[in-house]
Amino acid sequence: MNVTERIEQQLKSHSVLLYMKGTPDFPQCGFSGRVVEIMNACGVPYSYINILEDPELREGLKTYSHWPTYPQLYIEGELLGGCDIIMEQYQSGELQKKLNEVAATASASE
Repeated sequence: MNVTERIEQQLKSHSVLLYMKGTPDFPQCGFSGRVVEIMNACGVPYSYINILEDPELREGLKTYSHWPTYPQLYIEGELLGGCDIIMEQYQSGELQKKLNEVAATASASE
């Protein structure tokens, strides 16, 4: 499986996925830490992948997403953006709305 196929499989497997530096308990950069704080404030479960553990994924995701930096947040397989965009959408209430829709869909399908 090549890196693009791995990314696509990861995105299909997780409705909310954060590619970040480090882990939610131990972020390895300030931007990843800020997005983790925002996600935790939203209170909706999410998955994460530490891109520092996989150099091939780290480089391949930049090409896949056409987004050069981390973190990258995906909802339902769609790139939402990085730290600045996530912060803007959180402050406007748009992020919570999107996350709540995903959570409601997940609850309905259980």
